[in-house]
Amino acid sequence: MNEISVFLDDYRQPPEGYVLAETIDECLILLKNYEIDHLSLDHDLASYTRNGLLLVKIMVEKQLFANRITIHSANSVGGKAMYNCFKKAQNDYLMPQSINILLRPLPLHSFTSRMMSIY
Repeated sequence: MNEISVFLDDYRQPPEGYVLAETIDECLILLKNYEIDHLSLDHDLASYTRNGLLLVKIMVEKQLFANRITIHSANSVGGKAMYNCFKKAQNDYLMPQSINILLRPLPLHSFTSRMMSIY
């Protein structure tokens, strides 16, 4: 299976080398069909109900994970909820402990070279 990195966001452009998913449905297709090295997630998407937190819940339920996960949402409440959901899944042994989960909010407007270095 091919390994890729995925950037879920409907507003920002992905870093170089990342596959863009603009909806959770696009992201789920990639999670089901590829091995994901790095998954970077936004909370706020075009659909208020089909957002990043719903994706996280589906990922845990369906056991669809990446080697490492970054939550880049500028929405501090939504991003923390996503992070906490993943950490609870790890604590409850519903998700591998080996997956590194980071909460690293990005601004809405652009990437700087320093921000790109976290990827």
